[in-house]
Amino acid sequence: MHPQRLGMIIDIHTHISEFRRTADIKEVTYSTKFRPHDPPVRSPHSWEEHYEAVKAVDKAVVFGIAFGKQTPNDLVAEYVKTDPGKLVGFLSVDPNDAGALEEMDRAVTQLGLKGVKLGPMYQRFHPCDWRALRVYAKAQDLGLPILFHQATSPGREDPLEFAHPRLLERVALAFPDLRFVIAHMGHPWERDTIVLIRKQPNVYADVSALFYRPWQFYNTLVLCDEYGQLEKLFFGSDFPVTTPQESIDRIRRINAQVEDTNLPRVPQEALEALINRDSLSILGVRA
Repeated sequence: MHPQRLGMIIDIHTHISEFRRTADIKEVTYSTKFRPHDPPVRSPHSWEEHYEAVKAVDKAVVFGIAFGKQTPNDLVAEYVKTDPGKLVGFLSVDPNDAGALEEMDRAVTQLGLKGVKLGPMYQRFHPCDWRALRVYAKAQDLGLPILFHQATSPGREDPLEFAHPRLLERVALAFPDLRFVIAHMGHPWERDTIVLIRKQPNVYADVSALFYRPWQFYNTLVLCDEYGQLEKLFFGSDFPVTTPQESIDRIRRINAQVEDTNLPRVPQEALEALINRDSLSILGVRA
């Protein structure tokens, strides 16, 4: 039996694909590069599969990622319309695209999207590049939070020099009213993420796709507790890399590996608070 909910469970980090139905998927691949010690990740997935997975939560943020002028925004908005009470769409733009700001306006005013997803290492931009700064300024003006993939990746061509969470300190200082989330706690630089969220009141982190490195995840949460920053963490799954229910279950069991030892525990009540945290309200998203 699961513990009684303390609040609303929100998955702040899920991806959708272009496939509306499972029957439309012609070719499926399985990858172990994301989860080498757990079941491989299936790709692509359908909207049907995404919706089935997010039944475990009250709300799910959904997005894709833009490359050049090619954006997922219309697709995301179409999917959100299937259940706007449960699904919350974030837009994505490529800062390298000259039309990025106009696309942000369109995605908000015409499509009703509520936040921004960026991936500097995937989109090949330095987080403090002037083209990125104009996107942040626009997001701040529109009241949109940003979710950054500011962490490593197994992709060989994805530059690590753009991925370090410490680079976002300058962004937080330049845009003090901008609220943003560092995905995956900025792994493997979790310590840098923790000290950054401690210093900057509008900077948060999500715990998506971390539990399958259980020793690293345990140590990260213990350190975050020692810094007094567990309240700055948001729940996320990174679907399809993990599912919301699997993520919830593994977070609740994080202390199991140190049973019968004198090692510190992550407070169970803090884990439940993390799972039940209303991240959208904290980020100022009306959904």
